[in-house]
Amino acid sequence: MRADYDSSANAISIAIGDTPHAEGSDEVHPRAIVALAAGKPVEVQLLYPDMGTAEPLAAVACRYELDLEALQAAAQSALAAPDRVVSVELAARSTT
Repeated sequence: MRADYDSSANAISIAIGDTPHAEGSDEVHPRAIVALAAGKPVEVQLLYPDMGTAEPLAAVACRYELDLEALQAAAQSALAAPDRVVSVELAARSTT
């Protein structure tokens, strides 16, 4: 995942996949918009993250069966490094 917090826009963009162009979008929450390609989420736009990220990210994760912890990690990383793109690499959970 790649994430970017644009401090002047007060918005976080979280790229889920490598698809360059979305074909549509879905407003999952008043502060969360999901860009879609072939009906699958490719990017999450989180508006006003200073108002909190938990509720809008939970709505996105629930609707699209995404890893909520991964979305939260990406959002927190972006907030920690404003106006720069951060990458978050996630591995599958160990079952042992």
